[in-house]
Amino acid sequence: MKVLLHPTYFPSIAHFVAMMKAETIVFEVHDNYQKQTYRNRATIFGANGRLDLNVPVHYSQKNRQLYKEVCVSTIDNWQDLHLKSLESAYRASPFFEFYIDDLKPLFEMNVQHIMDFNFKCLEAIFDCLQLPFKYQVTTHFEKEPKNIIDARPLANSRKEIVQNFQSYAQVFDDKHGFLNNLSILDLLFNEGPNSTIYLESQKLTL
Repeated sequence: MKVLLHPTYFPSIAHFVAMMKAETIVFEVHDNYQKQTYRNRATIFGANGRLDLNVPVHYSQKNRQLYKEVCVSTIDNWQDLHLKSLESAYRASPFFEFYIDDLKPLFEMNVQHIMDFNFKCLEAIFDCLQLPFKYQVTTHFEKEPKNIIDARPLANSRKEIVQNFQSYAQVFDDKHGFLNNLSILDLLFNEGPNSTIYLESQKLTL
């Protein structure tokens, strides 16, 4: 089956469950940018619970702008802040030291467009999972595409689709309990090589 998704910033576990179950991954690259979505946001498990990592972007709501044309802001030192947040949240996790050196270059590179950067993040995660990053992209935008599973709503953080994934050990679960459907980074740092098995075994709600 083909699955249509938005390329998002360190995608949610739901995104990866969809990709693991897909015969063909297709990414939407012709849509208009929308604020308050996971296009520029990843949610991790911090000491105080859910923590959003937001990539600042230049975007004006006055004129519709294609997602692929949206640039990342260089005003805030967001890459250092995100890396420090990951270190604070996951340095005690079993696989943080195993993977962080592979991810650090993402927080040191010169980032221009958010979509391009999201593809680099996806490629890095697939490398960590030791999976080939094979995908197709759309040739034009379709509001109601046919012959494909439309999983683009998974990128919507305002009306997030509730998932009921199985729990796994998390760093701060003794304080806050299990937090469902966080960024793939949470699963990777806590489960390591078992992440692939976990993703394949989960049921996705769309």
